[in-house]
Amino acid sequence: MKTSEKTAVTTLGEFRLVNRLAKTVELKQPSTIKGIGDDAAVIRYEKAATVVSAELFLEGVHFDLTYTPLKHLGYKLVTAGISDIYAMNATPRQILLSIGLSKRFFVEDLDELYAGVKIACEHYGLELAGGDTTTSLTGLTLHITAIGEAPEEKIVYRSGGKPTDLLCLTGDLGAAYMGLQLLEREKRVFEGNPHKQPHLEGYDYILQRHLKPEARKDVMEALAQHHILPTAMIDVSDGLASDALHLCRQSNSGVRIYLERLPISSETFRMADEIHIDAVTAALHGGDDYELLFTVPVTLHDLLRKELPHVDIIGHLCDASEGAYLLTPDSQAIELVAQGWRS
Repeated sequence: MKTSEKTAVTTLGEFRLVNRLAKTVELKQPSTIKGIGDDAAVIRYEKAATVVSAELFLEGVHFDLTYTPLKHLGYKLVTAGISDIYAMNATPRQILLSIGLSKRFFVEDLDELYAGVKIACEHYGLELAGGDTTTSLTGLTLHITAIGEAPEEKIVYRSGGKPTDLLCLTGDLGAAYMGLQLLEREKRVFEGNPHKQPHLEGYDYILQRHLKPEARKDVMEALAQHHILPTAMIDVSDGLASDALHLCRQSNSGVRIYLERLPISSETFRMADEIHIDAVTAALHGGDDYELLFTVPVTLHDLLRKELPHVDIIGHLCDASEGAYLLTPDSQAIELVAQGWRS
C-alpha cells in the first residue's frame, strides 16, 4: 500500500484509535469482568492464584522492521508474553498491550500489528483486556503484560529442582537465532543492491522459528494429561546456557547436560555451516527459542519416554558443589557460561 493511501494516526486521535483497534475484541473468558473501555480491566479468578508476566520489545533492539512483518511481530509479542506463564505451569487468560509509536507509523500499520495479536489470542484462547498507546520519538515500542491462573499447589517455580532430577527440554534449539542471521545477511545484500531478490528458499523452518515462534501450550497440556508436575521450570528465551544456570541458581543445584542429546534441526546445522557459526554455540546462547526447560524426578523417566516423545531428556541436576557443565561424547566437561548474543 502506498504511503499516500494510508491514514495518519493524528487524524483519529487516541480515543478513536483505541476504539478502532478494540472494535473486534469480544470478551469470551469467564474470568474477564471488564475489558477494554474503562480505566482498568477487571478480572476475577475463582480458587486460583494469579500469575503475571511482562515483556518489552524495542525497535532496533528486539526487532527490525526491515524484514519483520508487523503481523508476525504482533504474534511473536504474544508468544513471548505467555511463554513465561506456561513456564509457571499456569494457563494464560488475558493480555494487556501498550504501544509507543512515532509519526512514521500509520493506522493501517497498527491494523496489521493487531491482526497478528488477534490471531495469537484466538490460537491460545486469550483476551486482549486493555493497554495504552502513546507517542514515541524513537520508533516502535511494544509492551505486553500476560495474566494467567493456576491452582496454587500446581504452580512450578525455578527453585524446586533436586539433585538427580532429569533435565528435560521441549523442541529444538538455535533455529530462531539462525533465522535471524539469515535475515540479517539478506538485509546486508539488499542494502548493497536493492534490486537483488533475497535468497530465503529452503529455510522455511528457521525463518518461522524467528518470525513466528510458538509457545508450548501443547506440552503443558500433555504434562497435565499424564499427571506430570515438573519440580522446576523456565522458558528458554535467553539461550539454554543462561536459562539452565538461572534454574540451577534458584534450585541451589549443579547440572550435567549431554552434548549429543541437544536437539538441533538439520536446517540450523546447514545455516550454521553457511555462515561459519557453530550450531551448538547457537543452541547454547542464541535465545528466542521459547521452549520449556524443566526437571522431573528420575522415577518418571520411562513415562516421559513413552508418553512425551517430543520432549528430550538432555541431562540431570546434581549437587551444587559439582558445578554446571556440558559433557561431550569424548568425556570432556565444558563449564556452562551465561553468554548470550549481543544485538
